[in-house]
Amino acid sequence: MRIVSLNAWGGRLHEPLIPYLVDIDADVLFLQEMVRTQGADADWLVYRDHGIELPQRANLFEELKAALPAYDAFFLPVARGDLFDGDRRFDSEFGLATFVRRTYPIIGQAAGFVHGEFSADGYGPHPRSRNAHCIRLFDYERGYPITIAHMHGLRDLEGKGDTPARRHQAYALVEIIRQVRQEGDRLVVCGDFNVLPDSETFKILGSLGLVDLVTSRGHDDTRTSHYKKQPRFADYMLVTSNVEVIRFDPVAEPEVSDHRALLLDMR
Repeated sequence: MRIVSLNAWGGRLHEPLIPYLVDIDADVLFLQEMVRTQGADADWLVYRDHGIELPQRANLFEELKAALPAYDAFFLPVARGDLFDGDRRFDSEFGLATFVRRTYPIIGQAAGFVHGEFSADGYGPHPRSRNAHCIRLFDYERGYPITIAHMHGLRDLEGKGDTPARRHQAYALVEIIRQVRQEGDRLVVCGDFNVLPDSETFKILGSLGLVDLVTSRGHDDTRTSHYKKQPRFADYMLVTSNVEVIRFDPVAEPEVSDHRALLLDMR
């Protein structure tokens, strides 16, 4: 099974992003910072926040659904806020997306907020709401289930250090996973956690027997050249000891976001 996790950056590098996500041939594809805009007639819209303007691909989720017809697709928004085409305003949803190849049946799932709650009237103040999605699949070829989850961790304007909100976030993620996972399941947890490698998040997730592959294998960068700041950690992928890791790679090339894709081949 191949699992890929990527912060899609609102589709800002759309031209290489779509072909990459098709060609990578993942069985499970987890995406953070996804956009869906009902009624948009432009391919690109603009996010505005206190003098910052960022291009967003208006219907990135729908484009990926069309490009990946052999997958079940799920969109899980955290908020509906404003995107703009000049002076025209559009209601746009922002959140997570999960794509699962249909040869792997989904036999259980749970989703929920790890910080805040759904906002229908704007993106809200920082740190903004965040959610997670956990699925339980069955591998017909090998005859066993596997539980996999991803999260987009909260962004704190003060940085990536531990805070009470991040502690709550980690415990909330554990609770969502426990709603789905059965005893003995292989477990993979990934996403853009927005924490540092020494975060207490990893101790809390360790209660599930999880170990991070980024730090334990000596990787020191999950960002691309489009990200200019330090530190270079944001994305993580954790597994339990019964997961056989065939290959793990924070993919440096091609660059399809300001985050690297995390690719896991496992059984």
